[in-house]
Amino acid sequence: MHRYAKKMEILARTLLGSCAFLSILTTIGIILVLSTETIEFFGQVSPLDFLFGTKWEPLLEPKSFGVLPLVSGTLMIMVGSGLIAIPIGLFTAVYLSEYSSFRTRQIIKPVLEILAGIPTIVYGYFALTFITPVLKNIFPDIEVFNALSGAIVVGIMILPMVSSLCDDAFQGVPRQLKDGGYALGATSFEVIGQVVIPAAASRIMAAFILALSRAIGETMAVTLAAGATPIFRVNPLESIQTMTAYIVQVSLGDTPAGGVEYLTCFAVASLLFVITLFMNVIGQSIMYRVKKKATR
Repeated sequence: MHRYAKKMEILARTLLGSCAFLSILTTIGIILVLSTETIEFFGQVSPLDFLFGTKWEPLLEPKSFGVLPLVSGTLMIMVGSGLIAIPIGLFTAVYLSEYSSFRTRQIIKPVLEILAGIPTIVYGYFALTFITPVLKNIFPDIEVFNALSGAIVVGIMILPMVSSLCDDAFQGVPRQLKDGGYALGATSFEVIGQVVIPAAASRIMAAFILALSRAIGETMAVTLAAGATPIFRVNPLESIQTMTAYIVQVSLGDTPAGGVEYLTCFAVASLLFVITLFMNVIGQSIMYRVKKKATR
């Protein structure tokens, strides 16, 4: 019996280690593919023109490879969706964790999970057929495809992630901390603001970073809602194009493989990878500082 248990332990350790190693190999493979194609692209296009150019027309003559219009469109969607999802998601989590009854919680949580399970293309058509017409009544000059509609629908998409992760963070705060606050005469609002949220700050920040990373990487909903106009602009009422939407455009098969036009999707994907990695590094740094400050 002891020998059998030892063999099972070795098998489980080998299986788990193989899964971890496979994830590392997958990451390395993605980095190698992106790096190889991106280096080939920069052999034909100047990195400075790519990173700081304000005109993106790689499929037209004369060709221009300035990626800033795609970056600005992506950041507009990320910031707009964050302004919608982060406060609403945080307040929803506070309500579920501290104020709602058990019955209300049992109703709201499944509804949020349903929102998280809806396909992204459905969100895109929802933005196109419902959100944009509503915005048209408020802003008559708004275009059919616009950044504001895309930001709103992406904000709705990442709302369940923010609320669920923040709720889990609040549930992880020891009950003794809350009871100590109430014992000192603090109100529920004071306990939430001065005890619960500071104690869960690192996990809340992780939720925000994950949600914004999801917003940056969203593709189909943004493609349908925000359009495909790669122009450097900051007006949310006009059509834009995000980095992921352009990758989809090139991947449809209309662009011949092997040319510089085809390589642009790898260069854009590499830049998107770097931006996401940079955000995660900043998030980890902030969480480390908050956690270190809380343990003092």
